[in-house]
Amino acid sequence: MAEPQSDLFEMRRLESLSNTIFGVAMTLLAYDLPKPNFAHMPGWIDLVHTYSGRLAGLVLSFIIAGVFWISHHRRLARQPFAGRPVVILNLFFLLSIVLLPVTNGLYGGYRLSSAVAVLYGLHLTIIASLNAALWWLALPGGRHAEIAGAIFPVIVFVPGIVIAAIAPEYVQYFWMLGFGGFLARRFVRSPPAALAGEQAELP
Repeated sequence: MAEPQSDLFEMRRLESLSNTIFGVAMTLLAYDLPKPNFAHMPGWIDLVHTYSGRLAGLVLSFIIAGVFWISHHRRLARQPFAGRPVVILNLFFLLSIVLLPVTNGLYGGYRLSSAVAVLYGLHLTIIASLNAALWWLALPGGRHAEIAGAIFPVIVFVPGIVIAAIAPEYVQYFWMLGFGGFLARRFVRSPPAALAGEQAELP
């Protein structure tokens, strides 16, 4: 029985790697926060001026990374084994997470730049697209609540790139709609077999 799976990769090993990558990437998001040396005792205005832009970018990136971490682990739980192409695609997905502190640092410092906002939006779109593709491979057969939840951020982030080019100061509020993927899952009915599998996983 084990012979047909001899060429498959145990995704539990990838789960350990992904925990490390997500943890380091989400920690490094705070690395680019300003470390100012104020010439005088700072007031509230000074603190807001120094930290508001970067802190908003950090919170946005941290929440996005957390959402994709949850999605990633839900997917790995449904796909205990996978072939080499899926493993390689997962590694590209983790690479996109590794690069998140880089684009976050740029966006936090220059969030009013349309070029930087577009670059950050492209990065978010790549992360969401890779996540959606992996869900599609993990749950073949079309309509499924998890696939709908994974595709929804892509639908939001793609037009967000256009908004970033035109009005970078407002696009961060539009990106927040990407978290609606949790709601999108509730409006899509999973196949009966998938629902039975979910119930079987419950303690």
